Amino acid sequence: MVASRSRPTASGQTPQATLGFEGCFWCDRMGIRLLILDIDGTIAGQSNAVSPGVCAALEAVMARGILVAIATGRMYCSAQRFRDQIRSREPIIAYNGAWIQHPETGDRLLHRPVPPERLAELLDLADHPDWVDKIDVHVYHDDRLYVREITLQTESYMARSGLPAHPVGDLRQLLDRPLTKLLMLCADTEAIATLLTQCQTAYPPDHLYITQSSPTFLEFTHPQASKGHAVTHLAQDHYGFDLQEVMAIGDNYNDLDMLQAVGLGIAMGDAPEAVKAAADWVAPSVEADGVAVAVQKFLLSPLQRERVG
Repeated sequence: MVASRSRPTASGQTPQATLGFEGCFWCDRMGIRLLILDIDGTIAGQSNAVSPGVCAALEAVMARGILVAIATGRMYCSAQRFRDQIRSREPIIAYNGAWIQHPETGDRLLHRPVPPERLAELLDLADHPDWVDKIDVHVYHDDRLYVREITLQTESYMARSGLPAHPVGDLRQLLDRPLTKLLMLCADTEAIATLLTQCQTAYPPDHLYITQSSPTFLEFTHPQASKGHAVTHLAQDHYGFDLQEVMAIGDNYNDLDMLQAVGLGIAMGDAPEAVKAAADWVAPSVEADGVAVAVQKFLLSPLQRERVG
C-alpha cells in the first residue's frame, strides 16, 4: 500500500460529489506513464463491450504517450477482445494476476499456478456435503476452462466470456497439471459470503490469495498472484516504471490491492464501499462511462499533457 497517501476525496462521498474536486494534485506531483484497467464493471458493463465514449477517451490517452493495459480476473483468451476494442498494444494481466502474456509476441511474462496441495483441499471442500449441491467449480489449465459438468451458471459464464467449458467429471484428474485458478460459483450470495469467511479462516494470505470479482464468485490463486503483485511486476520489471507513475481503475475486491499499490487508484461508482474507501478518487459507474470521466480529469488535463509531452 502506498504510504501517507493524500486522497482528493473524503470517505463516504458519492461519485457525484467527488466530481467536484478541483485541480489535478496527482498529475501535478508526477506524470502517469501507465494506465491499468479492469474489464467487468470498469470498461465493460451490461453490454459486455467497451462503449464508444470510453474507447475515444482511451485513444486520446494513448495518443499522449501513456501506455494502457488490462488487468482482469478473466481468462487471458477472454480478455483479448477487450484489448483489441481499446486498441491497447500492451501485455494482458489475466486470472487476477496469475498470468501475464503479450498477445503481440506470445511471450508469457508471468505464470503463478495455484499450489497443488491447496487445490486438492479446495476440491475436497467443494465435494463436502454442505457445499456439493450448492456450488459449481471451475478450474483453468493452459487457458482452458474445465468443469465437473455444464450447469446453468456455467452456461451463463460461457456466454459472457465467449469461450467453451470442458466437462471432465472429477476435477482431481487435473491435479497433476499447473492450474492457474480455481473459481467457486454460487447464486446464493449469503452462501458465498459464508464460504469466503470459512476459507479466509483456513488459509492465511501466504497460503492462498482469495478474492471476489462478483458477489457470486469466490476466486483462488497463488498467494503472490493478485492484481497488485502483477501490476508491480509489469510496471517495475517489464517497463522500469515507478509505481507512482501508474494509475489503475477497478470496481471490486479483486482490484483492491492494485488500487492501493499504484500512485493513483480510482474506484468505480458501483464498487463496494471498502474498495471506494481505499481509492484516491471515485468515478461514476461503468454505465455512465466512469473511465472516460476519470481519464479526462487526471490524464488529459493541461498539467498532464505538459508532463507527457
